Amino acid sequence: MKMLNYRVIIFLAALIFGVAFSVPTLIQSESGKKITLGLDLQGGLHMLLGVKTEEAVKSRVKSFAASLKYLLDDKEIIFDELKISDDTIRFELLDELDVAKVTKIVSDELKGTKLTHEGLQFTIDITPEEIEATKKNAVSQAVDTIRNRLDQFGLAEPSVAKQGEDKILVEVPGVKTAEEEQRIRELIGRAAHLQMMAVDEDRAARVMVMSPEEAQSYGDVILPDVKTDERYLLRQIPILDGSMLTDATVGFDQNNQPVINFALNGQGARIFGDFSGKSIGKRMAIVLDNKVYSAPSIRERIGGGHGQISGNFTVPEAHDVAIALRSGALLAPVQIEEKRSIGPSLGEDSIRASSIALVTGFLAVVVFMMVYYGIAGVIANLALLANIFLILAVMSLFGATLTLPGMAGIVLTVGIAVDSNIIINERVRELLREGAGVRKALSEGYDKAMRAILDSNITQVLACTILYAYGTGAIKGFALTLSIGIMASMLTAILGTYGIYLSLLPRIEKSKRYDLWFGLEGKK
Repeated sequence: MKMLNYRVIIFLAALIFGVAFSVPTLIQSESGKKITLGLDLQGGLHMLLGVKTEEAVKSRVKSFAASLKYLLDDKEIIFDELKISDDTIRFELLDELDVAKVTKIVSDELKGTKLTHEGLQFTIDITPEEIEATKKNAVSQAVDTIRNRLDQFGLAEPSVAKQGEDKILVEVPGVKTAEEEQRIRELIGRAAHLQMMAVDEDRAARVMVMSPEEAQSYGDVILPDVKTDERYLLRQIPILDGSMLTDATVGFDQNNQPVINFALNGQGARIFGDFSGKSIGKRMAIVLDNKVYSAPSIRERIGGGHGQISGNFTVPEAHDVAIALRSGALLAPVQIEEKRSIGPSLGEDSIRASSIALVTGFLAVVVFMMVYYGIAGVIANLALLANIFLILAVMSLFGATLTLPGMAGIVLTVGIAVDSNIIINERVRELLREGAGVRKALSEGYDKAMRAILDSNITQVLACTILYAYGTGAIKGFALTLSIGIMASMLTAILGTYGIYLSLLPRIEKSKRYDLWFGLEGKK
């Protein structure tokens, strides 16, 4: 027990931790957390998406119109129906005294628009700067939204990155069946645009014979039912939309059918409550992606900001819709411009080649260290083995994804980890040749080597942090494995080996065989 010190105890604990959490990955057991292989190693789905940014501009105009309608109603300003055409909002006031009020409302609340009027005829146009900003925001928002959807779907480390001005690259590892691929494609492509729209009760009876152009002339839009051939005539300006949604969860109705329960924020709840209170006896349609899921009659004021979407969902469909709603609606729809299903054959070849490189490199380093540094080389090899186990354990514990560059990072870590011991051993041997005792040589050798090792490792970890923060996919994998390896080497190659030397110090001093302990050039 006297041979144990706190450094050795920490080293042994780290080794046990590394082995314990690496085993599920190494033997690919059914239980336990394991490292997930990336797209380049296990195959999966590769897609290039195009974003229809023009649709984002149209949605932005509708959002402006909905906000304006609520503000005018709130201020009790009387106006003719709002109408949208060619990205322009038009309406007419009935009282000349309200002109100044409307001008102030638009100026204060509808940033990014330009208001013009002739008499009581008002026109609101979205500015060119706002159009450009809306298009850019639509692409950035689509990247974040798609990434959130795939994360909530339970996929490990999907890669979602912007390409060019309006393209998005999506790589999803581990997709093996056509059913999985179809669900992911639908989840990614679903706009999840939730709207609550008033039914035009005055003209609803004629909806089956009405053309879209005629409906637009009334400020209406015709939308289909999600389950049947029925059509609904709805007011074009929505009461509220999914931007006011705060949550969406799957539940079951009284018939044990899956439904989606949603909640609105404070503003949405207030708008919802005010509208329902003024519209008792009328119908309000719940619209998702331009399809009507239900159009119930309002029997009383609905407070609390909660609602329900039903539509003959299966349980998986309901979960996917809820995920899409929670992650947010896409400001603009996306379309698949390129799709490739990547098989695992390349991955198997890559794993085999990388494994050979890792094993060969490891064995070469092990043999070199043993021949050149003697027992010190064996101690360094033990630290190197613990270092590899620690890398695998940490990655397994957090369910990280291992890519081909990540495997390259592990191979590189083998060289970096043993480099610290080489610097330390050379310092110790230098002091031994100068006649210092082994205790002093070890103490000063570690102390002098520590500065160079710390400077080198800190700069490398900083570089890895930058690569991980600003890189994508494969670069992140390389940076992650390399940074874990560097930090693990500080524990194993410095703290651990020094503790082992201190435990063995009485034997080293008694034997006087410094050539055996520290290599061919050591002091005899």
